[in-house]
Amino acid sequence: MYHSIDHYDEDPHLVTVSPPRFERQMAWLRARGLRGVGMAELLAEHAGGRARGLVGLTFDDGYADFATRALPVLVRYGFGATVFAVSGRVGSYNAWDDGPRKPLMTAEQLRTVADTGMEVASHGRHHVPLPEVDDTELREELEESRADLEDITGRQVTGLAYPYGRAGAREIDAVRAAGYDYACHIRPDEPSRHALGRAYIGDRDGPLRLRAKLVRHQMQWRSRM
Repeated sequence: MYHSIDHYDEDPHLVTVSPPRFERQMAWLRARGLRGVGMAELLAEHAGGRARGLVGLTFDDGYADFATRALPVLVRYGFGATVFAVSGRVGSYNAWDDGPRKPLMTAEQLRTVADTGMEVASHGRHHVPLPEVDDTELREELEESRADLEDITGRQVTGLAYPYGRAGAREIDAVRAAGYDYACHIRPDEPSRHALGRAYIGDRDGPLRLRAKLVRHQMQWRSRM
């Protein structure tokens, strides 16, 4: 689970990985015979028993630096990824955050990312904590965000990541009922296809920390999915 790939002076919420560190992290994966893929591909390969050696790479929020910083590295390594975009903030900035302002991808950048083979999926319309909205707003966050992103990219949107990683039974049921094929959580109480656990990756994660996180993630989730 990544967010922003960029140079930075301050990063109070630990959402930014520097470009040199990101490059080394991708090199670490390839050196171990692992290949980054988007979540839709990972789940399809898992269903066919072909997921060995694949790692799902996800980027929450849809920061513009995904297109400018992360995408060239991913393409160079032959990796795929899923970027979860906030549809109501396309071309704007991270208004939900009290940290440094970061620009979000424009519609043109989202189309370019999709045309390059990356998966564009939903992170809601406004990056609101879904457990705090009523049923009507919840439905709108799920359905309208998907429709907007499909209009922008011309491709089907099948996945969602819960803003702030927050989702209870009501939200998970609503995502399933809205027709999403999968949804990414962070540390769900009951992992499922619509509550997939992920490992946070930050700027401090060098080889030893990456190895530890890989092993921990495998131990926590593989036997439960």
